[in-house]
Amino acid sequence: MRTAVLRGLPAALLTVLSLATATPAHASETVPLTEAVASLPLATESRDGYTREAFKHWTGGDDPADGCTTRSEVLIAEAVEAPTVGPRCRITGGTWWSYYDQMTVTSASGLDIDHMVPLAEAWDSGASAWTAQRREAYANDQGQEASLVAVTARSNRSNADQDPAQWMPPATDVLCRYAAEWTATLRWNLTTDDTEYAALNDLAAACPDQTVTYTPAP
Repeated sequence: MRTAVLRGLPAALLTVLSLATATPAHASETVPLTEAVASLPLATESRDGYTREAFKHWTGGDDPADGCTTRSEVLIAEAVEAPTVGPRCRITGGTWWSYYDQMTVTSASGLDIDHMVPLAEAWDSGASAWTAQRREAYANDQGQEASLVAVTARSNRSNADQDPAQWMPPATDVLCRYAAEWTATLRWNLTTDDTEYAALNDLAAACPDQTVTYTPAP
């Protein structure tokens, strides 16, 4: 299970093709956000054939012994004040900070777990060609802190399946973090289209001190 204190660290990004042969498997490297964005592969996106059911998610989580789903493990890990975890991983109490909209949440039921790059957007960007097992691994990715984030249900649903060209967090002082975390989950070798790339590039230019630590997905 992940450790909540890691949430403040820079996000991770898929190793770019130019570095893949030079970097050992699962090694991490830190680069400026501008460099990370510039290295993203460009491609035309297509949503043909997408269904949410193509991504099996909220499975048994990283720790089979705790009886919690991925969703519950993320909630426990990201709590600012730890909740009580009862039988069958029933979560009560606890406090969370939804960074998209800078809101404190005191009930797990008020939170959604957002896929930083939404499932539909992942499908558009290359996941349509993956095996079912790889899509499941993506949908339950706890191997990188930025991949899944607990936020208010309202902010998650306003985001829906949009990319940064279409939606950004309403709290403007978190945009550098958001850009880095979005770029980070492209560790799965997902592509970007022209408008998404332009939006990320603009954000990177506005965030000259932001770095991205990337690790390739297994």
